[in-house]
Amino acid sequence: MKLSQPTVSRVGIYVRVSSKTQDAASQEPDLRRWVAAHGEEGVRWFRDTFTGKSMNRPGFNKLLAEIRAGKIDTVVIWRLDRLGRTARGLTELFEEFGARRTNLISLRDGLDLKTSAGRLMANVLASVAQYETEIRAERVLAGLAVAREKGVRLGRPEGIHTRVKVTDEQAAQARRLKAEGHGVSAISRATGLSRPTIYSLLRVAA
Repeated sequence: MKLSQPTVSRVGIYVRVSSKTQDAASQEPDLRRWVAAHGEEGVRWFRDTFTGKSMNRPGFNKLLAEIRAGKIDTVVIWRLDRLGRTARGLTELFEEFGARRTNLISLRDGLDLKTSAGRLMANVLASVAQYETEIRAERVLAGLAVAREKGVRLGRPEGIHTRVKVTDEQAAQARRLKAEGHGVSAISRATGLSRPTIYSLLRVAA
């Protein structure tokens, strides 16, 4: 007689991409295979299109609220950097998960917070995620500096003054991030709007 796979109850699947130009095609097949192997019952999906440098994201906040309400006891992600890209934010999250007895499973990292080895690996990977983020930012800045030295004009072409269409959602997100103390560059990356547009939005809000 063929035995059925055990069902893991109260599971939250979290998927994040950084911008609207990206999709979750690389993440979802592995996650759906995991769900199929462990049972569909009790599984909820949470999604974000948001930078991993901030732990304050709509989909993630909903997931965290469900965890704090005792409705989710296992979080499954494709890779740890989908959960966040700052060592401090991830470490604080691991501590909360431990206090609430919430397990975290990262498929690509082979990580399971239920084990002592998994907890050690989680903190190491959190530091690696932040390091990669900082290196990426340094490379971008270095590339911009080289372009300026070569006389390359950055930004929108001269003579083009068409106003960029800003959605109500983007405007609200920009103002909220500013109120939380984020800089214009971070707000620009999170909303997908240019820095001049962000400055214009914030001036209007002031």
